[in-house]
Amino acid sequence: MARAVKRQRSRKEQRLEARVTPDQKRLIERAAELRGTTVTEFVVVSAQQAAVSTIRDFETLTIRNKARQVFINAVLNPPAPNEAARAAAQRYLAQMEL
Repeated sequence: MARAVKRQRSRKEQRLEARVTPDQKRLIERAAELRGTTVTEFVVVSAQQAAVSTIRDFETLTIRNKARQVFINAVLNPPAPNEAARAAAQRYLAQMEL
């Protein structure tokens, strides 16, 4: 027997405001109308999509060609730690009392 799934809606308690030009407002209203949504829904969904895309772009490392090979080689074949790295590791262990 299938269970009815109740959809939890998060309570919208925060507010955003923006000042726009008359041309921008008409453009946004037209786009919302074409999508069959309210201006508020259109703006919120559009802003959320842009935010997700922006965050993804900034959190994704994109490397090409020779840089990719250099990166992969460094990850797969890291150099041995030098004296400065070993000293830093010892200081860390001492500070953390490990």
